[in-house]
Amino acid sequence: MTDKILALSTAANVEEARRIARGLVDAGLAACVNVVPGITSVYRWKGNVEESAEVLLIIKTRQDLAAAVSAGLRELHSYELPEFVTLPLTGGLPQYLQWIEDETRVPGEGPDSL
Repeated sequence: MTDKILALSTAANVEEARRIARGLVDAGLAACVNVVPGITSVYRWKGNVEESAEVLLIIKTRQDLAAAVSAGLRELHSYELPEFVTLPLTGGLPQYLQWIEDETRVPGEGPDSL
């Protein structure tokens, strides 16, 4: 088990997804965010079943930054209730996991912020 996680979210379009991704990486809250266009989400919202074209965000970060990533995501996002779920990384290439560690930081430790 590691202290690294994947966080998942969606955005309304590629422009918003890229803005969120850049904001999280620039702030040091994520080492990398994959922007995956072309997904369809079917979900229940306020009593209705909805279907939307969305863009998936796959956020690579550390467990101790999850709350800050969630707060940053909410600040940058247009949705009333953006998706934010995390999955533990139980393993991986040690050098890649170290890269995530090296490229992330607690808010206030680095020069950039949201």
